[in-house]
Amino acid sequence: MASSQDFKSVQEKIQSALVNTTRLSNQIAAEDINFQRTSNPDVGEQLDDTSTRLLTLAASLLKSSTKSTEIKAPNLEETDDIDVQWSHIVDVVDTLLEKADTCLDEYTGVIKRKTAPTDQPGPTSKKHRSTTLENSLRRANIAKPQEAFEVKPNNLDTSPWKPILTTKPHAIIPLEESLEVFKDENEAPQYTHPYKTEILELEYPEIAFEARKPIKYQPVESTAATFVDTFEGVLDMLEELKTATEIAIDTEHHDFRTYTGLLSLMQISTREKDWIVDTLQPWRHKLEILNEVFADPKIIKVLHGSYMDIIWLQRDCGIYIVGLFDTFEAAVALQYPSKGLAYLLKRFVDFDADKKYQLADWRIRPIPEEMFYYARSDTHYLLYVYDMMRNELLEHSPEDPEQNLVRQVLNRSKETSLRRYETSIYDAEGGQGTFGWYNMLIRQSAGRFSKEQFAVFRAVHKWRDEVARREDESTVYLMSNSTLFNIARQIPPDPKALHGFLGPNAPPVTKREAFNLFNIISKAKVDGQNGPSVVDAIRGNAIPTIGVGEVAKSVFPQLRSNDAEVLGTQDLVSQTSKLWGNIPMSSRWEEPSIVETTRAVKFELPWAQFVKSSKLVDEAVTQLQPQRPVTEAKDIISLEEKPNGSTVPLDTEFTLKSGLKRKVPEVVFESESGEVDDTPSRPDPGSGASPGAEEIAVPDMDDSEEEARKAKKARTARRRAKKLAKRAKKEAATNVAKGSGNSEKDDDKPFDYSKAKSVLNATRATDGASRVTKFNPYGMTMDGPKAARKMHGEKPGKSHTFKK
Repeated sequence: MASSQDFKSVQEKIQSALVNTTRLSNQIAAEDINFQRTSNPDVGEQLDDTSTRLLTLAASLLKSSTKSTEIKAPNLEETDDIDVQWSHIVDVVDTLLEKADTCLDEYTGVIKRKTAPTDQPGPTSKKHRSTTLENSLRRANIAKPQEAFEVKPNNLDTSPWKPILTTKPHAIIPLEESLEVFKDENEAPQYTHPYKTEILELEYPEIAFEARKPIKYQPVESTAATFVDTFEGVLDMLEELKTATEIAIDTEHHDFRTYTGLLSLMQISTREKDWIVDTLQPWRHKLEILNEVFADPKIIKVLHGSYMDIIWLQRDCGIYIVGLFDTFEAAVALQYPSKGLAYLLKRFVDFDADKKYQLADWRIRPIPEEMFYYARSDTHYLLYVYDMMRNELLEHSPEDPEQNLVRQVLNRSKETSLRRYETSIYDAEGGQGTFGWYNMLIRQSAGRFSKEQFAVFRAVHKWRDEVARREDESTVYLMSNSTLFNIARQIPPDPKALHGFLGPNAPPVTKREAFNLFNIISKAKVDGQNGPSVVDAIRGNAIPTIGVGEVAKSVFPQLRSNDAEVLGTQDLVSQTSKLWGNIPMSSRWEEPSIVETTRAVKFELPWAQFVKSSKLVDEAVTQLQPQRPVTEAKDIISLEEKPNGSTVPLDTEFTLKSGLKRKVPEVVFESESGEVDDTPSRPDPGSGASPGAEEIAVPDMDDSEEEARKAKKARTARRRAKKLAKRAKKEAATNVAKGSGNSEKDDDKPFDYSKAKSVLNATRATDGASRVTKFNPYGMTMDGPKAARKMHGEKPGKSHTFKK
């Protein structure tokens, strides 16, 4: 176009056409299309033809839009494919919009058009260090280098992993004799470490136990690292390494686009030079030639945190390390606050390592400059750090050679060097192992899974592992753990829903296997109805770790051997408590005593005489007889037997109940006036009876039930007579106060309401007659507990809320 005015006119035309099309489509969507299709067959045919034509047009546009791009065009054959492939359609449209936006900005002059770089570099500016890694450096979309390996990884092989060594330099035992098969703790056959004897019998050089002046590292600015990507370069490097007494080693690993992982880079440094070795070359298995230096006991190999480096080197390159000094173990022995390499570099070199590149994709070739610098810095300063830490270990070591800190670090480094790589076998039933589902299930706390959900979870997990092994991809690349749990929780009912769970960023291999995955989910859902639950799986996996047998093996080492003699239960169970000794915890455990007691233990009750004399209450005596001394056997209660002769059982359950206070029957005396005296009898204070004895009445054991019944009736009759006498006395006093001498006649006369006193205007009685107390409904409230007083009263004056 010649000018911006021409572009503006075209823009208005395109925008007007889009607005009209959008308005028309919204109007059609508002109509009841299904009703029109059902009522008029001709309309239905027209709708089908139009839908087919629009679907074909959309598919062709999407296909043409994805040409010369990495995006794959979605295949739209039916209307339902739009929902299934919607995420792909959105990706294509977003890409087109981004391109259009960029082109429009360049055309209108908002941004400048990109030009080719010139040979004249501009002034360097100090950029702010970013703490995040670009996605292009973290997840690079490159060809898989393992496809070009001369010896490709075999993830489907379940046999024991055999070391890939073909020769064994510096061997004490030949290679053939050192590769023996043994059974591990899980009774699985494994190959022994080929350098096991050499590592165990290793004597480190004397320089490892000598305090020397640290050798300063070479300046990074004035030296350069050598990138080794040819086998000839490896041979040249090897010749220089043979002349060194200490070398520093580090590795970089990648595990996202491979099942077991890839050793992507190896850094080696001496006091004078650094090398960066490309371990992704097709001839990588030939790097075992480096064992001429790595297995040399005269050369100290310095690594930091070599726990996994040992595994990666022997698995991918057949390299083994003899003579390891791990600076991580030295940091542990010196009790540093942090044990990471970044801390050591900052402590001894004052170098800030940018650890964000630990997560970088180290398969990228050529290696970016910042990643190359990071890889080199890991080993460039490590030998100087080793010198400083060795001297510090010697300084803090006691005089006893057995407690030498350097010796302790070297022994722990030997243990790390003896680590072996083992083939990971998938356990579909128990879920154990590195790639098993059990640990994932425990970490995610998925104990609420139903049987169907648990079956789907295991089935999808197994499918993911099988596809990852076959395609040599990581399980997380094929399907994230969150997606796996979402599928297990919601169980998609159709393939369309399954595509929604996978998301738009799912890899092509996962989308290709989606239909097969849905069939697996459907079958697992049906089979899971009668399958095991999560609780059953947890219990089944917990038995070997916390069972009694494992505890017994930890206590009795002789049980760990299969050939050891099996001990009986009595040999394993102690007959006495470690805490209480021989003291029995219950009388049930005590043996019955065969020694008979010659004399029963007896004691004299102080109120025995009162018990005996309680039957005299019905005789209405005026005073109690003086208490006589207790000398007869009937006044003594034995602890051995009950009164009826039954023995007290040992260790029987009992219930402590609260009883009511028992009172002495009231002794009624007739006074001279003829009134009945109901004052209870009290013992003479001088008789020595208990002050509270009048409240206790113990029936005589010699009285029969009939006599007790008669006595009770007599007491009831006396109480009734007493009440009648009181009522008669009260009525007589009332008649005398009113002056009515003939109350019996008044009772016979009918009541005259005309002469009755007014109830509404009643006056208080002024006579001496007793008045009935009026009922006060608030009386109990007034006599009840008072409310607690306010503990913190409000103080007068200004508030201190805003006091400074």
